Amino acid sequence: MRQEEDEIRVPIYLMTGFLESGKTSFLRFTIEQDYFYIPEKTLLIVCEEGEAEYDTETLKMANTVMEVVESEEEFTPELLAAMEIAHSPSRVIIEYNGMWQVSKLEEMKMPSGWGIVQHITTVDGSTFQMYMNNMKSLFMEMVRHADLVLFNRCREEDPLATYRRGIKVANQSAEVIFEDEEGEIDVFADSLPFDIDAPVIDIAPEDYGIWYVDAMDNPEKYENKVVKFKGRVIKPKDLSAKYFVPGRTAMTCCADDTTFIGYICKSSYASKIKAGQWVEVTAKVVVEKQSLYQGFGPVLYASHVEVCQPLEEEMVYFN
Repeated sequence: MRQEEDEIRVPIYLMTGFLESGKTSFLRFTIEQDYFYIPEKTLLIVCEEGEAEYDTETLKMANTVMEVVESEEEFTPELLAAMEIAHSPSRVIIEYNGMWQVSKLEEMKMPSGWGIVQHITTVDGSTFQMYMNNMKSLFMEMVRHADLVLFNRCREEDPLATYRRGIKVANQSAEVIFEDEEGEIDVFADSLPFDIDAPVIDIAPEDYGIWYVDAMDNPEKYENKVVKFKGRVIKPKDLSAKYFVPGRTAMTCCADDTTFIGYICKSSYASKIKAGQWVEVTAKVVVEKQSLYQGFGPVLYASHVEVCQPLEEEMVYFN
């Protein structure tokens, strides 16, 4: 868990990503910028050395001292405490090893006043699918609490929209950016697989995940639109509440790591619906502030709710 920012004396900027994903290049570029410079000392902790290297003179000019940690066993609270004593940094940058579990760092006892304020994950778009096929759990742990996920070296033929949906299901608040050799790519240029202007937007089971993420990112697009889809019912603790959540289960990294994705649905019929039932919902979308969303988001006002047979495939995949 992150500390409250007003409790943090020494901010930590965390960089994660697999080897050769662009972590060092990103940080090296940042350190060279005028806005990076502060008169106080910066501590750069490097846990993985790839082909790109840091320039000693540039670090010196940026008042940045670099420490290299070669093994996960070596990366301990005691080591960080020793670095605090040795350098008294005003801020810390950690270039974390892509093969080390991020959860161990997040759970680690930091020196007093240290706290993570920003987490950026870099991804090599040309090797992403290979890593997802072999190390999906490790990658999803990287992005679960990331503020920014930056895909570089992307190609026009890559299924970028699919990549993005997978990230957003694991971490709704993450900003996801794709870049090729010429700069940022707009992944929303692709058309949606359903008619957004239809009197009733009929969302096929295989398109539920696409709609869910698009509505999350662009709720205003669906304001006052009517949608129709099938989902499994989740009920609030207050069984008399006049809302329920119809949705689907999405696999985020493995069969043991899933999350339920759905939006609040208000209906006078809500108290009669049982948790776990499958329903077909027809509802108008209204953007409202809700505590469950921690802000504004789509709220469904159902005009019709009908119990239906479960879908043959409940799981929503983002492969």
